[in-house]
Order: sequence, then C-alpha cells, then structure tokens
Amino acid sequence: MSEMLVVHREDDAFAVIVRDHVIHVDQPYMGGGMDAGPTPVELFVASLAACTAHHARRYLKARCLPANGLEVAVEYAMSPEGPARVSHVELRLRPPVRLPDRDVGGLMAAVMACTVHNSILDTPRIGVRLESELTAA
Repeated sequence: MSEMLVVHREDDAFAVIVRDHVIHVDQPYMGGGMDAGPTPVELFVASLAACTAHHARRYLKARCLPANGLEVAVEYAMSPEGPARVSHVELRLRPPVRLPDRDVGGLMAAVMACTVHNSILDTPRIGVRLESELTAA
C-alpha cells in the first residue's frame, strides 16, 4: 500500500505529505479557518477533476490531437441531509480544439477510466484504527 502523512499545523490547518510534496489544507475564513489552502472536500473533488484531465490528455496525445490548453471545469454540491458528503459532481471537459466526431466517444470512454472515478463507483474499504502510545488511566 502507498502511504501519506497528514500533520497538524495550527487551528484547522494541516500539511498533507505525499512523497516529496506538501499540500496545505485548511478551512475558509467563514468556516473558522485561515483559508491557507483548499479544504479536504475541495481536494477530493479536485482529485477527480485532475484524474479526468490526465486521462483526457493521454487520449488526445495518443491520437496526435492537440492537448495543450485542455481544461476540466468541475462543480459540486454537498448533500443537504446527513451525513455530510458530496452528493453531486459535474465535470465539463474542454478540449483545446473541436474533436472529430469519431473521437468524442473515445475521449468519454478514456475519462470514465479515471482511477478516482472508479474508486468512487466501487467504494474502497476504509479502515480506521487508533494508534497511541498513551493508555487511559
């Protein structure tokens, strides 16, 4: 398994360490944070959009179609009912050029192969365990 580490910085701010990269997460001012980075939910949605962009770019490149300037816009909504969760995500692919009709279906199939998307559709088992050197008295 791959491993990442999340370390508390201050208040609602954390540093997410991924290999040699650090991503700062926080809550917006209105949520009590200092807005020092995206929220964890924003990173979740961003990872889906970034994975979609990656697969779209690979498809375009493999067919010698222009990929520079490719964009994926994303909007999301939170569920109005509990538990707190993202209830809707809308991805909009924006290739840099109009695609030939023969490539539209292929591009859509390529982006549907996104690892993050597939992980949401076939939900992973999530285990949580408490590791502590301290024991309650």
